[in-house]
Amino acid sequence: MIHYIENHRINEEVLQHGDQLVIVDFFAEWCLPCQEFSDILTDVEKKYNGEVEFYKVNVEESNETKMRYGIQAMPTIIFFKNGEEVERQVGMISEAALMEIIEELK
Repeated sequence: MIHYIENHRINEEVLQHGDQLVIVDFFAEWCLPCQEFSDILTDVEKKYNGEVEFYKVNVEESNETKMRYGIQAMPTIIFFKNGEEVERQVGMISEAALMEIIEELK
């Protein structure tokens, strides 16, 4: 299941998963590539069924979050492990590319 979280809950929701891979999709409602990527993310999440945690954060709700994570374009997908950023993808990526990154990092 993809979890939608509020900006101020990132630390407690995302960074507390230890060595489990966590993917956070930073998006905006008005962003067309974000909407397209949402379908890809949903399909990939079903394939990993609990092996990887998936989150979505609407950056339009907080300028602080945009600044903290350096979000300048959307979608921005950040991969976390042990509470640290291990990979970042900016812009639309394919399902195959997303799965390849997951396999390398998990």
